[in-house]
Amino acid sequence: MSELRQDLVSGDWIVVASERAKRPHDFLPKKRHRRATPKKECPFEDLEASGNWPPIISYPDDTNPDARMGRGSDRKRGSWQIAVIPNKYPAVTHAPRCAVLGARGPYRLTQGVGHHDLVLTRDHRKNLAHLTPAQAIRLFEVIQKRYQALGRDACLHYTSMFFNWGASAGASLFHPHYQLLTLPIIPPDVAHSLQGSHKYFRQHRRCVHCDILGYERKEGSRIIEENAGAIAIAPFVSREAFEVRVYPKRHRPYFEATPLADLRAVVTLLASCLRRIERHLNDPDLNFFIHTAPIKNQNQHRHYHWHIEIVPKISIPAGFELSTGVLINVIDPDKAASILRGAKK
Repeated sequence: MSELRQDLVSGDWIVVASERAKRPHDFLPKKRHRRATPKKECPFEDLEASGNWPPIISYPDDTNPDARMGRGSDRKRGSWQIAVIPNKYPAVTHAPRCAVLGARGPYRLTQGVGHHDLVLTRDHRKNLAHLTPAQAIRLFEVIQKRYQALGRDACLHYTSMFFNWGASAGASLFHPHYQLLTLPIIPPDVAHSLQGSHKYFRQHRRCVHCDILGYERKEGSRIIEENAGAIAIAPFVSREAFEVRVYPKRHRPYFEATPLADLRAVVTLLASCLRRIERHLNDPDLNFFIHTAPIKNQNQHRHYHWHIEIVPKISIPAGFELSTGVLINVIDPDKAASILRGAKK
């Protein structure tokens, strides 16, 4: 029989209907052969030729993120290892004034003020799963530093970092790139998570995510992998098949304030889980993103616990999901964790 489960944080309901996929492997996408865009057609191979030079900031391949190349650098322009550039087709744009909340008839609206950056890695083919450990850590150090810089903009409330892999996940270019988008509002999904986290803290004086992780470590069946500083689980309330969440074990509200040791632990597990998903689920299209506390009023959000969510594009929401907002997951999270644990790293 199927089972309805309620998310402890957001309050959302899902349906776990594993009998709809009697054999989980039959539900997986067919093995795909990704076709990379030729390098000569990629706008990220030659940033100057594509009009993307100079970048906001770039990092040479032989130094750490503190030894950066800024705008107007005299270094050889092809020597960068990581570059941060503005999105040529931004969802929001920077403005000298903050967005002002207004109205149009009964509707509320505000200007699309913000930043929309792309963080590029040099290799045309290698996404995070295939970077070396040092490259992966360096990438997230750069993302963290960019979070810190964007957080100094007094007009903005939230920074979203996300990665799209494959056309069905929203990737319009093959070359791996990681997006940072800041908003003058707190997005609804984040707001619900914050509200649920705060409510739980008021009732129990504990972090809801820490309690979830404590239970999962004791129960064990949904843990995919862990190390000294981080843990990866298939959530009990997984909205999508093979959804994965990676948490720092220590309570950390803010991604951008996380010490390097904890960041390294999280990134190590993130890359490992991406490899597990690629190898065992036939390299599905996927998204991953960071959920962290908002920029403003930081003392009000110490109850939160940042994490990274990986969402493979295994199924497509249909009429029931669209009409109710209740998602159907046909792979039991216990089974998903078991499958991913058995996959090679």
